[in-house]
Amino acid sequence: MFSASIPESELQERFRSLQKQLRDRWQTIDQFDQDDNDILVVPSITLDQRELKKIAGVHHYEERNLYSLIRLRNPRTRLIYVTSQPLHPSTIDYYLQLLPGIPFSHARDRLLLFSTYDSSPQPLTQKILDRPRLIERIWRALRPEQSYMVCFNATPLERELSVRLGIPLLALDPDLLYWGTKAGSRQLFSDCGIPHPPGSALVHSVEDLTQAVSELCDRQPQAQRFVVKLNEGFSGEGNALLDVSGLSDSPPQRLDQVGDRLSQMRFQANEEQWPSFASRIPELGAIVELYIEGQEKRSPSVQCRITPEGTVEVLSTHDQLLGGPDRQVYLGCVFPADTDYRIRLQELGLRVGAALAEKGCLERFGVDFIAVHQAGDWQLQAIEINLRKGGTTHPFMELKLLTKGYYDLDSGLFYSQQGRAKFYRASDNLQNSLYRGLLPNDLMEIIAYHQLHFDSSTETGTLFHLMGCLSQFGKLGLTSIGNSRQEADEIYQNVVDILDAEGRRYSKGNREANMPPNHPIAWRGRMEAGNPKFREDREK
Repeated sequence: MFSASIPESELQERFRSLQKQLRDRWQTIDQFDQDDNDILVVPSITLDQRELKKIAGVHHYEERNLYSLIRLRNPRTRLIYVTSQPLHPSTIDYYLQLLPGIPFSHARDRLLLFSTYDSSPQPLTQKILDRPRLIERIWRALRPEQSYMVCFNATPLERELSVRLGIPLLALDPDLLYWGTKAGSRQLFSDCGIPHPPGSALVHSVEDLTQAVSELCDRQPQAQRFVVKLNEGFSGEGNALLDVSGLSDSPPQRLDQVGDRLSQMRFQANEEQWPSFASRIPELGAIVELYIEGQEKRSPSVQCRITPEGTVEVLSTHDQLLGGPDRQVYLGCVFPADTDYRIRLQELGLRVGAALAEKGCLERFGVDFIAVHQAGDWQLQAIEINLRKGGTTHPFMELKLLTKGYYDLDSGLFYSQQGRAKFYRASDNLQNSLYRGLLPNDLMEIIAYHQLHFDSSTETGTLFHLMGCLSQFGKLGLTSIGNSRQEADEIYQNVVDILDAEGRRYSKGNREANMPPNHPIAWRGRMEAGNPKFREDREK
């Protein structure tokens, strides 16, 4: 029976004991088509809730892990997926129909869906922990000796749920989370000798931040701008750009000037203001570092994992697509990173991974960089470590699971089973007010009518996610896969053009305006309106 109440010291001991089981199960866990496991997916984004509120539709980000359903292509795998609110049936059907050679009904029978029916801003894992009867139902659905749990990020909440269910969590021990913060990242980069921007240690007050800015000005007298970062900010939304040009050389006078400048910072999150930002500093801590200037600048990243055996593996590299007032906010990515620096990214990722493995870290991590083109070469500066899944995780896993391919370390390219090099462009932030009001069923009709789906014969096309964001926020996620970077970009742009055109048709106020008579949405509209010509059109 699952455990309902466990003292903290015993909880940590039992968690570590469960984690040791991963060594014995690792080989079967890692073989997508051979394992006989129950996989519990808890896609909770267990991060600071006030910071997450800055992201439109963030409660729908639990859908990003739906790529896990593709694991059901193994006829022996069972998958249990938990969400805050029930998922739309057409969203589930969409993923299950991607499974080649697996009867839909067989895959559906091996998928169990649970929901907390709770739309509050609490993390999903907390909602589950607050519902002992739900935990018991999940526990009864699992085969404990053949089960493991996966999550977006590991915190004490996920650790507690793992112990209460009695199954190991495929993630790091939450006691090691410091190494994934802004300050922890800077410390590890320094220990590993990895280039990173000059900056400060962690501070927990506005006064200490002001002093840190002034001291960094002494060390970087030519600097024009600094970046102030909340220590546990997410997706760049906790960053602000500080103008330090023209400050006094006199430390006392400069401190007063810095205090004024902090209140005038340019915040990357929409509607963020200094009083709110300042109130987070005592809670989360903050750092300040030099803003890397450059005429030609990119934001690459490398993704790796540490196996339960302690081995560090490179998974992928990406060039991240950033937005916001100063290109600090993550919007999407392209795979792979540019050939000029992707091998160097791999090497630096392995160095970071070796240091993390030595500290006992486990599973996925990513390292973000700034690349500036100078004197004919790209100079890389490490920015931060993410000890969790991220915006680049699900598109790469979608590619891997759909094509059954492999990542080639020598070239930094991914090859499908058919030997084709694969490329993609992905986004979690395709957002347009024209898309508001589109339901998941509407999106399915658009995908089918315009043939936007992923084609397993050519191994090209688009996979959609975040469908729950569409109606309320006009926001959607997608991964467009091609056989070249250009083809992936063209597929992506074609999807955007079609969605924009469909959105404009809806905005006319008449759902059938400007639609061809055989368009599925116009056809359904006539059906719903009881048009007597519906039967005749359907027969045609």
